[in-house]
Amino acid sequence: MSDLPLQCKNLKEQVESILQLLQQEPTLRSQDITPVQTSLTKAISPKFEIVFAGAFSAGKSMLINALLERELLYSAEGHATGTECKIEYAEVDKERVVLTFLSEAEIREQVVSLCQQLGFKTVPNINQTDADVINLLHQGCEAIIQQEGGENKSERAKQAKALIFLLEGYTANRDRINTVNNATYSMEQFNFSNLKEAAGYARRGSNSAVLKRIEYYCNHPLLQDGNVIIDTPGIDAPVEKDAQLTYAKIQHPDTSAVVCVLKPASAGEMTKEETELLELMRENGGVRDRVFYIFNRIDETWYNTQLRQRLDDLISGQFHNSTKVYKTSGLLGFYGSQIKQTSVQDRFGLDSVFAESIKGLDGKEETPQFVYAFNNYCVNSGKLSSTKFRVSVNGFETPNQNYVRILGDWGNELIEKLIQDSGTEEFRTAITRYLTEEKRPQLFKNLADDLEDVCIKLKKHYQSVQRNLDSQPQEIETMKAQELQRLNQQLQQIGREFSEHITEEVNQIINNSCDAFETDFKQLQSRMIRRLDELLDTFSVASAYQRATISHPRNATAPLIAILVEAFYYLANQLEDILIVSSQQVVANYFQRLIERIRKSEYYRQLYRLLDHDGGIEQQIRILEKGVTQALVSAASVECDRFVRESPRFYDEGTFSIYQFRQTLLQTSQGYDAESIVEAEPAIRQLLKLDFEPKVSQTIRKSFRQTINQTLKTQLLPMADQQADEILQLYPQARAYLEKTLEQEAEEKIVNNRRLLSVVEGNIAAYNSAASNINSCLQSMQLYDHLLPLIDDSFDPVGKFANNGFVISDGLVDEVAKV
Repeated sequence: MSDLPLQCKNLKEQVESILQLLQQEPTLRSQDITPVQTSLTKAISPKFEIVFAGAFSAGKSMLINALLERELLYSAEGHATGTECKIEYAEVDKERVVLTFLSEAEIREQVVSLCQQLGFKTVPNINQTDADVINLLHQGCEAIIQQEGGENKSERAKQAKALIFLLEGYTANRDRINTVNNATYSMEQFNFSNLKEAAGYARRGSNSAVLKRIEYYCNHPLLQDGNVIIDTPGIDAPVEKDAQLTYAKIQHPDTSAVVCVLKPASAGEMTKEETELLELMRENGGVRDRVFYIFNRIDETWYNTQLRQRLDDLISGQFHNSTKVYKTSGLLGFYGSQIKQTSVQDRFGLDSVFAESIKGLDGKEETPQFVYAFNNYCVNSGKLSSTKFRVSVNGFETPNQNYVRILGDWGNELIEKLIQDSGTEEFRTAITRYLTEEKRPQLFKNLADDLEDVCIKLKKHYQSVQRNLDSQPQEIETMKAQELQRLNQQLQQIGREFSEHITEEVNQIINNSCDAFETDFKQLQSRMIRRLDELLDTFSVASAYQRATISHPRNATAPLIAILVEAFYYLANQLEDILIVSSQQVVANYFQRLIERIRKSEYYRQLYRLLDHDGGIEQQIRILEKGVTQALVSAASVECDRFVRESPRFYDEGTFSIYQFRQTLLQTSQGYDAESIVEAEPAIRQLLKLDFEPKVSQTIRKSFRQTINQTLKTQLLPMADQQADEILQLYPQARAYLEKTLEQEAEEKIVNNRRLLSVVEGNIAAYNSAASNINSCLQSMQLYDHLLPLIDDSFDPVGKFANNGFVISDGLVDEVAKV
């Protein structure tokens, strides 16, 4: 894939410029820009996940090797790869492999599952199993494979082979496997010096069986621009969990393309699992449009007319509606790419690429599978019959000798023809074109769609503010006339806002919502309670007895009732004093806070602007404060005066108070001198406590709070309405004052309007520049229906401010509102 078009080089900066303009507008800052940022990241740093899916032995791994022209993935016949492999791009000097192992718990789960499926009665704990048991399991698996006729002949044979690999892999890599967590290793930790060594380790069946994930980072043009190849476990995996991983990856929204590798070219018909996979993809519209159908091992149909006919019938019958159908031979494509770099000196790869596979047990040279396939291609495929290549295979020569002679005669021209006929280059070109011409533009389309919403809102708000500015007078006299005309409305609005403010303040008191007032009133309650306790603790019966006898000079003694009378008057008067002082403090604090809040209000500032004073608001508040204080002082006096009377139930039969009274009376009646009364002081204090505590509690918790609420409400609300009317009556004063300052103010507003317009012209120019550059990028992607809106110069019909038609930034709405 090619790099971004030249028009898109600064796409990130242009998009961020528009987002910055959006953030400058206070009314638009709440706009969620996350979708735009996500789409931008995907557009400039895309990740196109190409998921390869298919049954085991369909040739997925070999096809991937052919596409990348290097041997990365295990591709042996019948090998059950249950590992997810991810292949991403890296520069040549940064190629690497990251290996993630299954945990011991995951391996144990797979072993148990396979043993149960195979019918083994002994299901081992792999961590505690000795070598003898593992050998018995191995022998049992080999017996099953032999009974089934080979490791790839049946589902049961595949399961047996999978268990063998799993046990061997666990034994060989036990020191690298964690109990619960997945251990991850770099290739340096294995002392691998290059990608080939690391890939060779991962390709071994036993190692692959205990790997959860393999991440390759290698250099190939197909992987550039964010293309990621993912090789998934087979859809007919022996371990069901592996198959589910494949299905989940196919349907994942981040998957850009699904390469479905099918077996009918070699098997003659589709398997049950392949049929189910096709049905799933065709029913899912989000998956269906991104699927490539690959019939691999197409070379087998070249030599079998019946196979070829069945494949053609299958394609014409079930795939006639799909344009993404390709026929490939991963074997020919891959090894063709490998021998292109060889020559007669290494016998076209026999001594290099195939060096390991030609070593025979008896010292004789073996024939690699590719050599058989190559010779067969040259003679029997019919692909060379109408070409210049005149090739023959001699019976007196070995397959390897024929191979070397043919390539010696025709060289790379024949290799290129072989690769072309393998179909791998055609498929590579097709999927590259699909990602370049369909998926990549789709990312830019998504970005444009997400960004369009931002641009439309910006444009609408710009135009809305422009209309507000455009409606403002442009001449000083006109603006003065408009301001004077608005004066009456402004005064009325100020009076209304003041009245609403006072109403809200009173409601907060009534609903116990004013924290500061609640704190003050709780302090009043505390002071009353503390004062009562002090009075009771310090009450002197001797002093009360003295006052009683002084009041009656003819008598030398005084009854208990006289002592109680003196006590009631004394306590009531002392509590009245503290209630009055506390009430005055509550009122003073409340009105001070009220005045401070009024001074901070917008209507108060507006009133000063129009009158150069507050219209008498503070004076009225202070007068009202005195009235409220007087009313509450009177209410406190009345409230405490009632304390002189005993509580209604003080003398009721059966109450503790009457019992205490009688006990006290019994004690004081023992003599007629002062001593008998003074000795009963604790009992008298207790008697007073029983009477006064309920009365004081009733006052501070219920009745007096209601008195305060009602007093504030009846005094403040009428004052607020009256003051609102008086503010409206100040129109003549406001007009006279405004006329003195209006000319200068009007001139400043006109200058400010022009300044705002100058600022916004810069913002509009920045927006149009960014949007135009983004549109150039979209046009280069052929996305003509998704261009961003520009702000043209056709808006201002009168041209009062300027003749370029730019509209004003919404970020200036607050300033315009003041104009």
